[in-house]
Parts: sequence; structure tokens; C-alpha cells
Amino acid sequence: MSDKSDPMETMKANLLKNTGKSLAQWAALVKSSGLEKHGDQMKLLKDTHGLGHGYANLICHTAKGTLDAPEDDLLAGQYAGKEALRPVYDALAAYAKSLGKDVDISPKKTSVAFRRSKNFAVVTPASKTRIDLGLNLKGTTPTSRILAEKPGSMCTHKVKVESAADLDAELKAWIKSAYGLA
Repeated sequence: MSDKSDPMETMKANLLKNTGKSLAQWAALVKSSGLEKHGDQMKLLKDTHGLGHGYANLICHTAKGTLDAPEDDLLAGQYAGKEALRPVYDALAAYAKSLGKDVDISPKKTSVAFRRSKNFAVVTPASKTRIDLGLNLKGTTPTSRILAEKPGSMCTHKVKVESAADLDAELKAWIKSAYGLA
């Protein structure tokens, strides 16, 4: 058993302590709001109820049932109809894990975050033939292969990955650099 407490359980406890409502109560509020879009739900929680981004995001994912979904179910959903890309994802995830024991692979409904102290990469199956690999590489000059993302995006750059062969020395160097910056 670890000496460290579970950060998710700490966040849930602090939500109750700071707001007087449990995560289940907040999730019920979101469900009863009739709002379907994540952004609309976030706006409700942040603007109307004064919650911070982290709490609001936790509540929205809990209300949608995506927070505690098994990782395999989340990945199966992402790659349904895009099965040919799953080996590409697996190669990216394996490389990210090889960078250090502190790498956390965190599947969500539509993407997978590779985290250290913060996200250093985000994998999104963008089409049936391509994965978009977002990387946080502030200060990196964009090229025809590593594209700049829009300001305010979750990642600073994006690489379009179509096969496991695209995980070459150059891409590995970018991922390793992003990991080092996290």
C-alpha cells in the first residue's frame, strides 16, 4: 500500500469540504440541468456556481459516467471503426511508458493523455486513417511535420500519425522532449 493518498479521493473530499456538496450531489445537479454539452455544463458550474476548472471538469465527467469507465472500454470506444489505428496508439503508449515510471496513461472518452506532472502529450484518433498526437513543446519551431496548434489549445504542437512507422527517431525525440518539459 502506498503512503501517498489517492489524488482523486483527496479532490472529492476537498470538493465536499469547500462547497458543502458531495461529488454525487454536484453530478445530480448537472444531470438535472438538461445541459448535454461538456462546455455548457462547465459554464454552469464555473459561472453560476463559482467552481474552479478542475472541480467542474471532475463533476461533468462524473455526471456523464466517463470518469470511472474502464480504460479498455474508453479505448474500445475511441477506436471503434478505426481499429487499424489501435496498433499505432499502442506503439505511442508503449514508447511514452518507456520514458519513465512516472508516466501516467489517462484515457478519456475521445483522447488519451500522457501525463507526468502535467500533460506532455495527447493522443486523439482524428479520422479512420490518422491519429493526432498533441505535444507540449513551447519554443519549438513548427515545420511541415510538427504543426503549431491554435493559441489556448491543450497542446502547443500537433503531429499527424498514420502508422507505427511514423514513430521514428524524430517523433520519439519530440515526445521525449515534451516528457522532459512536463
